[in-house]
Amino acid sequence: MSIKGPAIFLAQFAGDEAPFNSLESISKWASNLGYIGVQIPSWDARLFDLKKASESKGYCDEVKGVLSNHNLSLTELSSHLQGQLVAVHPAYDTAFDGFAAPEVRGNPKARQEWAVNQLMMAAEASKNLGLTNHVTFSGALAWPYVYPWPQRPAGLVETAFDELASRWIPILDQFDNCGVNLCYEIHPGEDLHDGITFEMFLERVKNHSRCNMLYDPSHYVLQHLDYLQNIDIYHEKIKMFHVKDAELNPSGKQGVYSGFQSWKNRAGRFRSLGDGQVDFKSIFSKLTTYGFDGWAVLEWECALKHPEDGAKEGSQFIKEHIIRVTEKAFDDFADAGTDEKANKKMLGIE
Repeated sequence: MSIKGPAIFLAQFAGDEAPFNSLESISKWASNLGYIGVQIPSWDARLFDLKKASESKGYCDEVKGVLSNHNLSLTELSSHLQGQLVAVHPAYDTAFDGFAAPEVRGNPKARQEWAVNQLMMAAEASKNLGLTNHVTFSGALAWPYVYPWPQRPAGLVETAFDELASRWIPILDQFDNCGVNLCYEIHPGEDLHDGITFEMFLERVKNHSRCNMLYDPSHYVLQHLDYLQNIDIYHEKIKMFHVKDAELNPSGKQGVYSGFQSWKNRAGRFRSLGDGQVDFKSIFSKLTTYGFDGWAVLEWECALKHPEDGAKEGSQFIKEHIIRVTEKAFDDFADAGTDEKANKKMLGIE
């Protein structure tokens, strides 16, 4: 099986003006750019009603019908913002409060309960839509201590991950009941931000079969992590793929942490596809080698280029990188038609 695509994540494009303010109009826009799949942000009421989707297969059929009218498939739902709120360190209470429904803002306990319920609904909605994968963020309790001074107290990180796992296990069980993989986007700012932290979490959720990864190489470039070896290590856990480019250009003044600069002035910054440093030819080759047959989904983020240009270019970029898997070996023409007897003769085995 080949990788499917091109597809596009709609979160960065949804807005209050046409064609980005309804599922109908944004679907037509995406289809006209050559996309054959869309990933929908479950929190954006302009495009999708999560509660209704969790309760009504009829509504889900309507959503799929809108997409089908524009020759599009629904690749997955996303709950990045709600997942973030499953675990929020108090330092980020104010910053993340706006992600929640107005009635639970300013109340961390109610906000967390709301977020968990959102994930539970996302599992049901994914099942009703016939989806097999879902993407989210893990949230973060330990992130403020990622580069500690003073040193971290003994057991701090372990306690944080124990708590993180206890919050997610019921959600993972719900996704299992619905037959859907929960894929964490491995992302700085989340407690699950690299392979080590994913493994720490995976161990604590008892190697839950529904605990999986979304692979996005841009976040690994900015950490100076080997994003190709990451596929070799975790390919069995990689169920989703965001195609996003990035670059890291350290100088004598700034490096990975980028000096509190704006995106435009950071040493590490996201770029439109083909404008950064990610070796996508090798990524598509590795994923294809390991049999990844999920969707290649553009997540557009760029410090320089206009989003509509990035979306237009991204469709063709992904299309050109998808490898059509061959059904035969390239040297089949030289098959001598030997059999077991001939093989033994060639080996000198009587």
